[in-house]
Amino acid sequence: MSEKQIGKITHYFSRINVGIIELSDSLKVGDKIHIKGHSEDFEQTIDSMQIEHASVNEANAGDSVGISVSSKVHENDAVYKVTQ
Repeated sequence: MSEKQIGKITHYFSRINVGIIELSDSLKVGDKIHIKGHSEDFEQTIDSMQIEHASVNEANAGDSVGISVSSKVHENDAVYKVTQ
């Protein structure tokens, strides 16, 4: 398995457990990501994501996407795409 950094967390909405990722590479629903920060280190699969409150299946570099996260995240946490 290998990892490539594809973005960073820019905001976290604690009431709804949503993290905003500013992407530097593409991301699709079904991709496995690894979020690593000062106090976080976990992996999860992207079940759904949104851009400006609209559901999307794929996002590209430069997009900011909202994803439901399984654990709390913080600004500037690194987001990696996990590949086989």
